[in-house]
Amino acid sequence: MTEELGLRERKKLRTRAAISTAAIGLFLERGFDAVGVAEVARAAEVSKRTLFAYFPTKEDLVLHRFADHETDAADVVRARRPGQGALAALREAFLRGLAAREPVTGLCDDPEVAAVFRLVTGTPALVARLAEFTSAGEVALAAALAEAGAGELDASLAAAQIAAVRRTLATANMAAVAAGTPADRRLPEAVAAAERAFTLLSSGVGLA
Repeated sequence: MTEELGLRERKKLRTRAAISTAAIGLFLERGFDAVGVAEVARAAEVSKRTLFAYFPTKEDLVLHRFADHETDAADVVRARRPGQGALAALREAFLRGLAAREPVTGLCDDPEVAAVFRLVTGTPALVARLAEFTSAGEVALAAALAEAGAGELDASLAAAQIAAVRRTLATANMAAVAAGTPADRRLPEAVAAAERAFTLLSSGVGLA
C-alpha cells in the first residue's frame, strides 16, 4: 500500500511539472495574456479539469514556483538552532541562499529563471498575484516570530520589515542579473547588501 501511494504521489508530481513546463514554455514564447488555459492543457496533454486541480488560477501556472517558498522565512525561524535569534537565523539562511544561487534570492542567472522574472514583472496580473503570496508569507513569518516570543504587534511589524528587506534584496539581484551581470560577479555586492540590510534590521526591530 505504501509503495502504491508513493507511485501515485510521484505521478502527481510529474503531472504537475509537465503542466507547469508546458505553460511557461508557451507564456515565454507568446506572452502570458496571449495564451489560454485550454491551450496549456492541450500542450500538457491533460484536461482543463485536471489542470485546475493542480493550479487553481492561470497565474498559479507561473507563480507556483514562488508559492512553494511562501513559508520559507517562517520555516527558518522555527528551525533555528537553540539559542539562535530569529533574525540571525534569517540572515544566515539568506546568505546561504546567495551562495547556492537560489532563485528566491534573485541571484540566479539560469536563463529560464531570468526569463520568468521578466515575464512576471512585465505582466500586471502576475504582479498582483505575486503580491498575494508575498502577503501570505509575511503573515506566516509574523506567526513564527510570535511563537518565538515576540508580542503580536512587534511580530507583525518585524515581519513586515523583514519581508520588505528580503524582497528588496532579491529584486535588486534579479534586476542586475536580468541586465546581464553574471551571478558570480554580482555575489560580493549581493552579500554586502544583505549584510548591511540585516544589520540595519537588527538595530531597528529589536531581534538578535
